[in-house]
Amino acid sequence: MSEEQPEKTSEAQKLMYAVFGIFVIGFALVWTSKDDAGKGKGDNAEAATMRNYVAMQQMANNKCKEVITEKTGEQVYLSTDTKTDKETYVTLIWEGEKKFKTASCTLNGQLGGISELVIDGKEIINKKIPN
Repeated sequence: MSEEQPEKTSEAQKLMYAVFGIFVIGFALVWTSKDDAGKGKGDNAEAATMRNYVAMQQMANNKCKEVITEKTGEQVYLSTDTKTDKETYVTLIWEGEKKFKTASCTLNGQLGGISELVIDGKEIINKKIPN
């Protein structure tokens, strides 16, 4: 019987090591998940800003093309220049071929639509942005 006792102690030690190992692995997982969560928050904000910019760019492209074609009778395709702060407004500039020389169209995100349209120096649309 005295021979069996060291064997049980050995099994008890193995069990303690296993439990200790599980705790270490658990703490390591929690630690690494906290690091990943902190990085994700910044990435999400940057991704949201980029999605907002792309959405404004697409909206400006679609709405401005439509209005310029309606006002001038000339179909426009690709803008020649873009000015933006990447957060609140996008200004697209087109060069015409036959019916106009230049057109500048500004879409403001706060307004949700075209805030300014200038064709050949003549102001067609000028909406004030509410503060």
